[in-house]
Amino acid sequence: MRGTEYEGAIIALFHLLLSRQNKVKALKEAFYRGNLPNITNLLATILIFLVVIYFQGFKVEIPVRSTQGQRGQAGKYPVKLFYTSNMPIILQTSLVTNLFMISQVLYRRFSNHIIVRLLGRWVTDPNNGASVPISGLVYYISPPQSIAEMFKDPIHSMTYIAFVLGTCAFFSRYWIYVSNAAPQNVYQQLQAQNLVIAKRHDKAGQMKVLEKFIPTAAAFGGMCIGVLTLAADFLGAIGSGTGILLCVTIIYQYFEIFTKEGEEEGFLSQFM
Repeated sequence: MRGTEYEGAIIALFHLLLSRQNKVKALKEAFYRGNLPNITNLLATILIFLVVIYFQGFKVEIPVRSTQGQRGQAGKYPVKLFYTSNMPIILQTSLVTNLFMISQVLYRRFSNHIIVRLLGRWVTDPNNGASVPISGLVYYISPPQSIAEMFKDPIHSMTYIAFVLGTCAFFSRYWIYVSNAAPQNVYQQLQAQNLVIAKRHDKAGQMKVLEKFIPTAAAFGGMCIGVLTLAADFLGAIGSGTGILLCVTIIYQYFEIFTKEGEEEGFLSQFM
């Protein structure tokens, strides 16, 4: 008998330390219990939060200047590492969810069809009653259930990692053209604000600079988001890696909006 257990990792830690005579075993259970959230999961979640916030500050600043006046005012146009924010992981998750749903529906109706079986075979997990893929395409793009499973089937693990990184980079790279954030769109925005890239007066020179940084930042940033999602899943962070990425990026976006509005109000207050 395991006795009374609490779901919360911190509450469980204090409960185990106070109720168990063997403190070493109590700490071990608090850090590594597998049936409920543990301290290791909590620390992994905090680590991913901090890493994502740290990477949010990575950016390349392109010097720009105003075309108005004899000596145009200088400034900088930031190109962030997470140029497309959390959109790559949203699109990747939507793709996987739809593939899983289609595969499950087809397997229930046509389980003996060879194409359906190539897409995925499903069984019911006796522990939680959930349907899990055991072979086929959807199996190889589904995350391993544990670290042990990663080493047990390395082909599955490597295929899943390559799929997540590749799709995140692909979606991020081409989302800029859908969201009007491509180099051509940025050039038009700068023109509308009477801004030009410093030391680049012609359109070809400015486009060359924008095309050098923006697509690269989009693709590499999407891949970094994929890496952070995989790290969160493999480290056992509480919740899914996708959920943590979405949470942090949304909070950070609101923080930036709040900071920007505060700076604008402070600037305007000087003239009131």
